[in-house]
Amino acid sequence: MYAVIKTGGKQYKVAPGETIKVEKLAGDAGNDVVINEVLMVVDEQNVQVGRPNLDNASVVASVKRHGIGKKVVIMKNKRRSTYHVKRGHRQLFTELEIKEIRV
Repeated sequence: MYAVIKTGGKQYKVAPGETIKVEKLAGDAGNDVVINEVLMVVDEQNVQVGRPNLDNASVVASVKRHGIGKKVVIMKNKRRSTYHVKRGHRQLFTELEIKEIRV
């Protein structure tokens, strides 16, 4: 069984027992988070697709940790001038462990 969820403007395919990194969510490490934006659920035989979300479906996950991702370097340059800018960005994330998929 797996589900497709939407959180932080992105879509993730999740199954019970998996660990995923998503955009930063509120909550302390060890707490449970319920994600209600479930787009699709697939069992052994059934496929349920929402328009856009399934009404009664949810995914329960526990927050493992919060962190900061790898640095992304942004470089701007214009030739034949002295213009060049180097900037960096590190995105905050939350690591979730999927516990169950409720239908």
